[in-house]
Amino acid sequence: MFQLLVLTAESGDGGLDFFDPAGSGNLIWTLLIFALAVPFMWKLVFGPVTRALQERDDHQARAIAAAEKASADAERARAQVEVALGEAHAEAQKLLAGARERAEVREQEIIGDAKEEATAMVENAKKAIQAEQDKALSAIRAEVVELSLAAASQVLGREVTSEDDRRLAESVVAGSQPIA
Repeated sequence: MFQLLVLTAESGDGGLDFFDPAGSGNLIWTLLIFALAVPFMWKLVFGPVTRALQERDDHQARAIAAAEKASADAERARAQVEVALGEAHAEAQKLLAGARERAEVREQEIIGDAKEEATAMVENAKKAIQAEQDKALSAIRAEVVELSLAAASQVLGREVTSEDDRRLAESVVAGSQPIA
């Protein structure tokens, strides 16, 4: 092909002229200059651009890996927090149940103490009533004896004052057998 190009240039009949910038030789010079410039462009332009793009890709890959690791760490931490929260909730339920149980026991103790106190108060009141009743009966009996002796004195027409008469009247009022 090169011979064809040379022959056409020598013939001068409007063929290919390598040195004519206006002619078709322009394409060849462009390709030749491009071929000579490619190693320099590769070294000075494409190499740094390629390295910059590779570094950017590496940086992005590291950022993605760090983000994925952070996401996994966050997920692990969330799981741990959920476990801890579940344990805390269970512990709170346990404490609440224990507090309820203690409150019920204390309630039963208070109710038992109140019942004992009420029973003691009722017993004391019964004893006080019985004592007052006995005291009142003794007073009534003493009054009946006095009235009986006064009535006997009126019936007999004399004063009944002997100790034997008094004991006889007291035993009759008390409901026991008379003393002979």
